[in-house]
Order: sequence, then structure tokens, then C-alpha cells
Amino acid sequence: MSNHSHGFAYAYGPPDICKPGLILPILDERSWNVTFRTIVYTFGLLYFFLGVAILTDIFMASIEAITSKTRKIYVSKTKGKNLNGNYNMVTSVVAGLQEDEPEVIEVRIWNDTVANLTLMALGTSAPEILLSIIETVGHNFQAGPLGPGTIVGSAAFNLLVITSVCMLALSGSDTRRIHRLKVFVVTGLFSFFAYIWLFLILQVISVDVVELWESVVTFLLFPILTIFAYAADKGWCGLGVISKSKNKQQMELGPLRGDETEKELAERNFFKDGKLDKDSLVKFVREVKKYPGLTDEDAAVLAAAKLINSQPHSAMWYRIGAVRTISAGRRIQPILDARLQQVYNVIKTEKKTEVPEIRPTPDMQKNAVIEFHSATIAVKENIGKFAVTIWRHGNTENQVKVRVMTIDGTARKGEDYIAINEIVTFEKNQREQQLIVEIVNDNKWEPNEEFFLRLSLLRDENQNVELGRISIMEVTIIDDENPGIVMFEKRGTVVKESAGKVSVGVTRVKGSDGDISVKWKTIDKSAISGKDFEGGVGELFMKHGETFRSIEIPITNDLNPEKDEHFEIELFDATGGARVGRINRIAVTITNDDDFYNMMDRLMAKTNVNIDAIRVHSETWTQQIREAMLVKGGDIANAACSDYILHFFSFFWKVLFSFIPPPTIFGGWLCFFISLVGIGFMTAIIADLATIFGCLVGLEDTMTALTFVALGTSLPDTLGARTVTRMERYADGALIHITGSTAVNVLMGVGLPWFVAALYHHIKGTSFIVPSTGLGFSVLLYSICAIIATILLLARRNLAVFGKAEIGGPPAGKYITVAILLVLWVLYLVFSYFQIHGIINVNF
Repeated sequence: MSNHSHGFAYAYGPPDICKPGLILPILDERSWNVTFRTIVYTFGLLYFFLGVAILTDIFMASIEAITSKTRKIYVSKTKGKNLNGNYNMVTSVVAGLQEDEPEVIEVRIWNDTVANLTLMALGTSAPEILLSIIETVGHNFQAGPLGPGTIVGSAAFNLLVITSVCMLALSGSDTRRIHRLKVFVVTGLFSFFAYIWLFLILQVISVDVVELWESVVTFLLFPILTIFAYAADKGWCGLGVISKSKNKQQMELGPLRGDETEKELAERNFFKDGKLDKDSLVKFVREVKKYPGLTDEDAAVLAAAKLINSQPHSAMWYRIGAVRTISAGRRIQPILDARLQQVYNVIKTEKKTEVPEIRPTPDMQKNAVIEFHSATIAVKENIGKFAVTIWRHGNTENQVKVRVMTIDGTARKGEDYIAINEIVTFEKNQREQQLIVEIVNDNKWEPNEEFFLRLSLLRDENQNVELGRISIMEVTIIDDENPGIVMFEKRGTVVKESAGKVSVGVTRVKGSDGDISVKWKTIDKSAISGKDFEGGVGELFMKHGETFRSIEIPITNDLNPEKDEHFEIELFDATGGARVGRINRIAVTITNDDDFYNMMDRLMAKTNVNIDAIRVHSETWTQQIREAMLVKGGDIANAACSDYILHFFSFFWKVLFSFIPPPTIFGGWLCFFISLVGIGFMTAIIADLATIFGCLVGLEDTMTALTFVALGTSLPDTLGARTVTRMERYADGALIHITGSTAVNVLMGVGLPWFVAALYHHIKGTSFIVPSTGLGFSVLLYSICAIIATILLLARRNLAVFGKAEIGGPPAGKYITVAILLVLWVLYLVFSYFQIHGIINVNF
């Protein structure tokens, strides 16, 4: 008979081959096939790993909401001495402030280092910590092997395997150095000392017994670590001094990162204080608009990407993104297509001279565009038959067809011209086709008359073709054999700066016989070519009979609404017998754009929409539930087949956890505590699944914890660390998080349950027994591996063969480091297995 902790006892038959856990098994599984039962528990363990990762994502979103709170600080101007020794008012941080106007800046309430070591470390390590607490409390305050084993196994996996993954995440010889080295040293020393302290407790001071004072010291090391890390971050006790000459700039744009220059700092802070405002958006869009072919929607997407990526992000933020990747959840990073990514990369690297070629839109690449060569043509009544040019651009790889029909104007079909209704076929790679039009000469005087040629698509043809702008041509029948006079239609035109280009009409009057050309050039006035417009010299051609063509000049939109400037275009050197008319110059005025502010408001709105789409948490319950039910949170356009598969497996967990209050309620604290309770319940089930799974496959609990459980709980950290290494400029987000979470895992995940259990046994007058077999040896073995790995990382920082950086570097040095770290991890697992199963016996 086997008694279950939840009160159920088998009334008949033999006991189960595996001892029950806190909750599982719910059903009588004794008659199940062992292989089938193993498969069920394997998939159950994986499925609950996915569930606890998704729940931890929500938990960390609440932490993000809590730690992102800011408070306002009013900074007044200070008096400083000028070169003559007199006191002058020193302008504060922001240009444009009035003399007596203080500046208002916002600073985070939570210090980044304190937040990383407390709430953020708790968020990423919550499953391991709660697993240890639940196991100890659930077993009547007796020590269990699963919780501490998972913590030690996770530490080894994080330091050795995740560091290797970060090494391989960088391409080529790219490197990442630790910037806040003192914080890394503090967290690294504490993580190492924490495990040495565990070894001393279990093997030296009081063998196999944890006394109350030992558990108190273990738990108190956590706030001590926080204080030391905070001191290192603040530069107390000579640990670091901020240069006074940079104080003003740091207040304005934030702290410099390593060897970052002031120019790089300003570029990183395109949007001041990481916030979207109209002035910052104008500055950014002005930069973006240097690249032709970008729409307002493109500018809004790029602005959102720049705003998100320019902000420093914690390892927790990247871990949330990793979990949403494996669960097909709503993205938190902007997705740019190849065209926009090309522009963004140029902006990010400040290569202003390397303007990317903006390729045509996908439709232009796919479709053939067919149109007339000119919008108007004039012919003599006695011409008989003549050819009209139809041309194709865009995709020319396929055969395409288009219909051409005539439409009456003042000229009538049959009387003045022969009607046309035919299909014109363009063969592969054919760019022009000639359409034959016939004029009827009735030998009597008539005023000028006109009719029209119209292009239309074939309804039943499945072809990639579309009509261009000139899909209708006007044909004028005249009695004139003169090549004509070319001139502008008028002497001046006005264009808004936001129009993108100006189209200036050139007309041909008093004749249209023969092919002619005329040259044109732009003349700078208050508007300057290259700055306000793209001018130069060109030549305009008119075929026989054509009477109207346009000159298009690109207008540069520098988003400066105060100006009102102009330039001129001049016609000269007509050929083919034509001559230039009296209106040979036209003034083009670039006027103050009345729609400027409306345009910026639209861009602000579009940018905010893009930012809202990639925020960490949802604003309302309804929105949260809706996003949970849709693949990638509703971003169907960017969803791949793999996303639908991941969404299928994670659908239950996402919908279930979407009923947790969103982080916007009560400042995120309600979501924090409810998620924490949920993680506790999930880890209790994972503990049972792991224990029974290990029993079914013949593994000891400690070995199961060191391998499967540690790997399952650390997978989101692995993906997050890989992303933070690739996206951030320094290795702090990966390595400091590894050492910090390792220390917090031990001091919180072991110190808190041991303190509670030791206090319980102290009150009862009994001893809190913690068998050191396996665990003590694993702790010592990890400590040895940690020493070797840390020495290797510090050596990499100072050796050129490794690129003088902890992460990345030349391929040879990188692969050597990865090989050493992975060998250490394999040896750690092998020797732990040997010790647990008695193959080797190490006594201290």
C-alpha cells in the first residue's frame, strides 16, 4: 500500500514502483506500461516547462512595470565663472529653456543594479527558487535533493553552457567586453563564495546538519551582495569616479558606455530620455528622408525601431522576448523587412555617405507596368496612318497583354478616324510596341479636333500587369506642318515641401511635326540644389506629334516648416527645327507646408502604434486575452508556419494565464503576486513530474535535477542571453546576469528554505538534516569549474588572441574557449554521476 501526500491511499494491490510526490500521481498508474508512462511524463515535463516559462514571462512583465517607474527631478541653472572670472548663468541640459525655467527630467526610482539583483533576478530564477522552497516545506521541513540540485545544476549550465552559446552568437571576430567590470567582480565573487559557503556548511562546519545560524548567514548574504553591488555601481569607496566634465552631458543623454564618444552618445539618444516627442521625431525623420522611396509609414516603423533599440534593455527584457519566440507570442522587438533593415543599418552605423539603393516595391518587381509614352499627341489630318508608342517597364520576364480602345471626343469615329479595339501583346523582354492609328482626311476645313486612346486590363487574363500613370492619350487632329515652339505652360508654380517632387509641364505649340528635343537646367536661387531639391541639367524629348511632356524635379523634405524658397528652370537649345518660346523660364517656389504639423501628428500616431505593438505588457484584460488567442499576438503578417505550430502547443497556457490581471493594475504588484503563486503551483507539479520521471528512467533525484530540470528551467535564459549578446554593445547583460542570478539562486533558493526549515527544527528541538552525499561533491565540483571558467574569461579580456574581450573574438580563440567550457560541463555531469552512484567515493 502506498500513501499519497494528498490523502489518497491504494486500497489494494502492490505499491507503486515510484514514490508519490506532493500532487502526482492523480490516477492509479501502477498498471500502466513503464515505457508508455515514461513517454507521458517526458512530454508532461516538457509541456509544464513551456507553461512555467510563459507564466514567468507574465511575472517578469509585472517586474518590468514595477521597476520602470520614474520620478521627476527639477534641475535649476547654476552659476559658473566665465573666462573673465565673472559669474554667468550656465544653461542647463536642454537648449531653449528660459532663463528662470528649471528643467524637468525623469529618473528611475529603482537603481538598475539593485533591480537586477532583486526583482529581476527573482523573475528569471523564480522556478528554481520556488522549487527549492516548495520541496522543503512540502516534505515536512526536510531537505530534498531536487531543489538544491536544480540550483547547482542551473549554475553550472548558466556559467558553462550559456556562456558558450553567447560566444557562438557573435559572427566573425565581433567582440563584447564587460563594461561594469567591478559589478561583475562583485557578483562573481559572491556567486563563488556562496557555493564555497554551502560546501563549508555541509562538509566542514557541521557535517550533514544545517544549524540556524548557518542558514541565517546564508540568507543574509543576499542583502549584503545587493549592498556591495550597489556600492560598486555608484563608485563608492573609490570603486569608480564619474568625470565632472561629463556631468552635464550625462544628465542630458545618460551615462557614457565604455569608450563611447559624445557623437556616438548623441546618436544613441536620438529620442531624448527614450521618449517620443515631436521635435525628436522631426530630427529623426529628417535623417530618414535622405533616403528616397520611403513613405510616412516606413518612417514611422523606423522611428519605432530606433526608439526601442536605442534604449538600454535588461537581460530580463530579452528573456521575455525569447519566451515569446518559443511560444509564438506577441513580439517585443520591431520587425523590419529587408528594404527598411538596409536603411536602418546605415542610420545605426552612421555611414551617411553610403546611401542604400531603395529597390522598387514588391508589386513593381512582380508586375509589368504598361502606359503610353506621352499623354498627348497632335497629327495632321492628311497624315493617314501613324504609330503610337506603348511602353512597358517593371517586370519584363513574361508575356503580357493589354487592350487598346478609342473614345470619341470632338472627333468622331468613322468620320475623322478609324476606331480601334484590339489587344496588344508584349513578348518576353519586349519593352515597346507600336500601335497603328489611321486618320480620315475628308478634304474640308475643320477646327482642331481630338479623340482618345485608352489602355485597359484584360479581365479574364491571369497575368502580372498593371497600368501606369499615362493610360489615356489625347490625339489632336490639326493642319500644321511646323515642328513647333516649345515652352513652359506658365511662368511660375508652387509646390509644398512635403510633395516629394514637382512636375513642370512643357508644351509644344504651332506645330508638332518630327522628333525634337530641348535642354533644360535648374538655377539656384534661395533654394539650393542638393539641399532643397535635386537639380542639374537634362534633355527632354518629344516624338513626332507629341505636344506635351513634363520635367520632374525631386524636392527634399527637410521637415523645416519655416522656410519659403524658390529656384528656376530654364529651357534652351531646341533641336529638330523647333525653337524655344517666350516662356523659357519658370520659377518653382517651395512654400511653407500647411500640412506639416498634420503630417507630424500622423507620424507621431503611427509611431506610437508601432511602439504599442511591441510593448512588454498589455494595457487591458480584453487586449491581453485577445493577444493570447492569436498567433504572435495578432501580428499575422509576420507569422511563419513554425509560429502556428508553437502557438498550437502553447495556446492552452497563454489563454489560461491571460486571465491574470495585467501589469497596468495597481502598478504591477497584483500581477506580481498572482503570477508568483501560479509559478509556485506549476513548480510543485514540475517537482513531482521530475521525481517520477527520474524514477522511471533510473536516475537519482539529484542527477535528474542537475540535468533535465536544470536544462528545462534554463532554456529561456539561454535564448535571452544569446539575444542580449547580439543586440547590446557590452557583455554585461549576459555575464553579469549569469553571475548575479547564480548568487541569488543560492542565497535565496537555498538560504530562504533552509532558514525556514532550520527555524522550524530549532523550535521543535530537532536538527535539520541535509545529507551532503552528492550535493556537497557537486558544489565543490562546480566551484572548481567556476574558478577555471572565470580565470579563462579574465585571461580573454587581456590577451589579443582572444580579441581582448570576454565574449567573441577571433574564431580560433572563440572555439577554444567554447571547447574548454563544454568539456568542463561534461566533466561536471560525469563526476557528479559517478559520485551519486558510488562509482567514485570522495570523502572530506
